[in-house]
Amino acid sequence: MAVRPYIVGNWKMHGTRAMLSEARAIDRAAERLMKVEVALAPPFTLIHATRKEAGLIGVGSQDCHAAEGGAHTGDISAAMLKDSGAGFVIVGHSERRADHGEKDADVRAKAESVLAVGMSVIVCVGETEEQRDAGKAESVVARQLKGSLPAGDGAAEKLTVAYEPVWAIGTGRTPTVDDVSAMHRSIRQVLVDLFGDEAGAKVRILYGGSVKAENAAELLAADDVGGALVGGASLTAEAFLGIIAVAAEMQEN
Repeated sequence: MAVRPYIVGNWKMHGTRAMLSEARAIDRAAERLMKVEVALAPPFTLIHATRKEAGLIGVGSQDCHAAEGGAHTGDISAAMLKDSGAGFVIVGHSERRADHGEKDADVRAKAESVLAVGMSVIVCVGETEEQRDAGKAESVVARQLKGSLPAGDGAAEKLTVAYEPVWAIGTGRTPTVDDVSAMHRSIRQVLVDLFGDEAGAKVRILYGGSVKAENAAELLAADDVGGALVGGASLTAEAFLGIIAVAAEMQEN
């Protein structure tokens, strides 16, 4: 695990101003759990308000458009997100790839637009159940990484990779610890190949997919797991803080 685990909550299409109380509670708890880096990605409508309410945790966006601006009705650029208070952007989530037809090249363009304005980026990758059953999981994820990761000097410095097996997202199913370890080792090798030994070794790799307090310890203990990207369990402070507390306790042991 990374020296300081990175636990990121993705609220997806959930959240009105009433949920700011959950963000405040998470932020207050973060003050006594400093051994863990905590962040939330609320919907676009709550980014500014969450940043104002939560000063200790990271606040980011679930997506962005690759262009700096222009005739893209309904879309939001990285620069606009930064102006609203975001410090990072998640790109390439499997739900974006599936529901909006995003390809690796689209994800890379978005990631590079995020880095261009000085924010950090979390690039998501993951295989479907059919691809895993066919024995293609590692090759599929390696191909996604090579097509989706931003290029250029210094890109690795503000990069986090999130591995989320598509079949485990929101299903309650999780891969075995051995499967997670094997995939994260494979991802690490791709990062080293792309960015070099030193830079590639520093990129944090998060696991995502039905993470909860009950399974967080075994998942975070897997090889090369530097944190977690959490969906449904991040919607309440109680559930999310359970995961964060596990990560903090592991740092103390």
